[in-house]
Amino acid sequence: MSTTQSERLRELLEPLVTSQGLDLEEIAVDSVGRKRVLRVVVDSDTGADLDQIADVSRALSAKLDETDAMGEGEYTLEVGTPGAERLLTEHRHYVRAVDRLVKFQLAEGGELVARILKVDDEGLDLEVPGVKGRRPTSRRLGFPEIDKARVQVEFSRKDSKNEKEEEA
Repeated sequence: MSTTQSERLRELLEPLVTSQGLDLEEIAVDSVGRKRVLRVVVDSDTGADLDQIADVSRALSAKLDETDAMGEGEYTLEVGTPGAERLLTEHRHYVRAVDRLVKFQLAEGGELVARILKVDDEGLDLEVPGVKGRRPTSRRLGFPEIDKARVQVEFSRKDSKNEKEEEA
């Protein structure tokens, strides 16, 4: 049985989010001054567009209005997607991060920055960028070896498909 407000809200809202073809990634209730803010983070394998966000926001708002899940008093509902530098905590997050650069905090200590090439049930196949003009290297990382992983924002990465077109 659920005990926290976030758990009760997850039980109430997750079926609605799932029915919209999205995954419920996170729920947080924060107090901002006298107001409360309910933040709901959703995503899918293909991402969520603005129309999907609007649809799920309306569905969640209607469900919350017909229940007392948020109790008495005002609150603001914010529905969005994970940020660009999302924390990877579930297997599906790693799958969605294929071809992305990720910073790993390793369980045995230390950090590794590498591109995810492939994900399976045991872990990840990675490409570790070369340093000072050296070629990238391959590495296998098992899930038990990962303490924390976060997607990195890349501003200057050239798409390999575009590079090939420019060379032609």
